[in-house]
Amino acid sequence: MTHDLNPRFKNTICSISGASAMEVTEIIQELWSGYGQILRIRLEGGFPSTVIAKHVRMPTTENHPHDWNSNLSHQRKLKSYQIETAWYRHWSRLSGSDCRIPELLAFDQHDGEIILILEDLNAAGYPARFTSLSRIQLKNCLDWLAHFHATHMGAKPGELWETGTYWHLATRSEELKALDDLPLKNAASAIDSILNNARYQTIVHGDAKLANFCFSESGDQVAAVDFQYVGGGCGMKDLAYFIGSCLNESACAQQESELLDHYFATLRNGLTSKHPNIDPAAVEAEWRALFPLAWTDFHRFIKGWSPSHRKINSYSERIAREVIATL
Repeated sequence: MTHDLNPRFKNTICSISGASAMEVTEIIQELWSGYGQILRIRLEGGFPSTVIAKHVRMPTTENHPHDWNSNLSHQRKLKSYQIETAWYRHWSRLSGSDCRIPELLAFDQHDGEIILILEDLNAAGYPARFTSLSRIQLKNCLDWLAHFHATHMGAKPGELWETGTYWHLATRSEELKALDDLPLKNAASAIDSILNNARYQTIVHGDAKLANFCFSESGDQVAAVDFQYVGGGCGMKDLAYFIGSCLNESACAQQESELLDHYFATLRNGLTSKHPNIDPAAVEAEWRALFPLAWTDFHRFIKGWSPSHRKINSYSERIAREVIATL
């Protein structure tokens, strides 16, 4: 098993529980474009007995799957790891049991490398990962998003991304330049402006795809990971992206209204308990109207980034054409 933690990081990990030794038992994931690894580590003689380490280090050469290797891409990735560190250190404690995330156990940085030591969600009761969801499981994820958005409604992003999501226009000039759909390209700035200037803003996860949700064995409990692109924004960005990561185009068309209704019912409950001075009906009225724009915003990115991507489908094209016609 290939891994290379420096002695300082090993000491940091062992100090969490007074462990006498540590052992990497699994490389869970190679980070995007060779920027490090996510490791499962067993601790001997301490509690907890396992932890997750997100070890970030600069690659000697970038290996981007779509050949988007540039200094802009590199700087965006560097900032994303700095922001994830800030999230776990200063924001994560605000998330309650209704939007469960792993606890930060320790943090260290040395010689340009960063390590985040996180609670092992497998050991905490979230060992399942799914590539497709039942209707109930999908709605459980919508509940997570709604409670997350309700928790942070009106919060200023501070040291997080001013505008969350990895596809927001200000960081994707290369993909916009490559986009050959001229009506969509010409509408991109207006769509971005409308979303950014919505009256009701929250903190968005920023990469709320199915792969970033962990489940209890039964699938009825949900937790989320991967906060590199967390920041300010309209909650519809997370919602549109998540639904698109789970459903094919026919299911999106068939279930859109039902899923929006479920999300907003949970959001209303969350806002009523967490922010009684915010009118849930006003939030819903604004955000429902912005859902097609949020969908089109991601469609703009994906169409410039990878023109043959499977997510470019007739449903997304229809939504985009309808949005552009209203601008």
